[in-house]
Amino acid sequence: MLTLLQRSFILLPLTLAIGLSGMSAHADDTPSTAKESDPQVMGWMQGFPPSDDKLISQPSSDFFSFPKLRWSVCHMRELLPTTEVSRGIGAPSSLDYALDKNIDALTFIPTGSKKSMTWQQSLDANYTDGIMVMHHGKVVYERQNGCLNELGNHAAMSMTKSLTGLLAETLVTEGKLDDSALVGSIIPELKDSGFGDATVRQVMDMTTALDYSEEYDDPDSDIWKYAKASNPLPKPDDYDGPEGYFEYLQTVKKKGTHGAEFNYRTINSDAIGWVIARTTGKSVDELLSERIWQKMGAEQSAYMTVDSKGTPFAGGGVSAGLHDMARIGDLMLNKGQINGKRLFPSAVVDHIQAGGIKDIFAKSGYDELKNGDYKSFWWLFNNPTPVYAARGVHGQTIYVDPAADMVIVRFASHPESSNPKIDPTSLPAYSALANYLIRK
Repeated sequence: MLTLLQRSFILLPLTLAIGLSGMSAHADDTPSTAKESDPQVMGWMQGFPPSDDKLISQPSSDFFSFPKLRWSVCHMRELLPTTEVSRGIGAPSSLDYALDKNIDALTFIPTGSKKSMTWQQSLDANYTDGIMVMHHGKVVYERQNGCLNELGNHAAMSMTKSLTGLLAETLVTEGKLDDSALVGSIIPELKDSGFGDATVRQVMDMTTALDYSEEYDDPDSDIWKYAKASNPLPKPDDYDGPEGYFEYLQTVKKKGTHGAEFNYRTINSDAIGWVIARTTGKSVDELLSERIWQKMGAEQSAYMTVDSKGTPFAGGGVSAGLHDMARIGDLMLNKGQINGKRLFPSAVVDHIQAGGIKDIFAKSGYDELKNGDYKSFWWLFNNPTPVYAARGVHGQTIYVDPAADMVIVRFASHPESSNPKIDPTSLPAYSALANYLIRK
């Protein structure tokens, strides 16, 4: 049986993906504060070379445990193999600034609390590494600290899924991908798997019925088998399981009826990554570069972790700069347009905003997202006006509020991976900021 340390090692590529899991990234129930655990304060990787007690590297298996994760989220390329999402060779687009010095003092009441909190206090409460707010197309707030600066990239975790979903929804809207088609008809290798008789739409909206478990406390859970297969580093000599994402997907069986209920499973996004590649002849990283990164005026190339066969992790492998993720949010807010250019049809965002089947999502048990929904790997809220978001473990988000004409992008390294642990001091802050900006 694998030890906890060994399991954490093979799981790392997947911990970037499970956007609403209950998994905790720290071993101590009383983690240090954001200021105490700041990578600069901790002294991680400082010195030439760093001292042994400040070293974070392979083959150590704890580099994604708190507080080391506060350094690791900005240094994924030093820890795992990656592929580039190229920005191309064009000049980056400019960001217009109209900074509002009053935002830090904005107050709100966290969910379940009677005591108010300021916006600035909420950032430390959520171990924020970087945050940017855009309103009416201008940057009204920006903060980068901890492991992140303007030159750095940060792990986007499951926000990667939303980028994958955006590509898939674009292909559907353009008529290049039939979302009513069975997955097995597009990828014959999956015909006999649990994905075979699921429609592309059911996979995109995570309403597939798969015999697959993501129970982290169970060493026999399927998540560990998936982690072993997708681990890009050398396998043990006695390993005889599937190699890589695509081989593993072929082993997944069906359990139940597709389309009957919502189940958040990362393997759905990797299946869609395969569908995208087979449909276009280009991997997710290539298409993301060609359709988005090279055309939106990105400042930096992004990167995606890969398995041992070079397949990009479509469910959680992206690392990117804060400014460029803000451009993604602005692109969504403006329904496919940025800097006077149209990158995809406005109907793509219309379809995402419309959501899936609310009754199905309502049965899923996400009580903290009442009246919520899920479509094409994007989360939908009712706040009370419609809001949608890309979300990832440890506090990552692209939060789009069309009614407020506002985008919030946050990178974080919270000791808890679970968003329900973070939302009480995040979602009310976002709503309060939206109300403030609307009144201006």
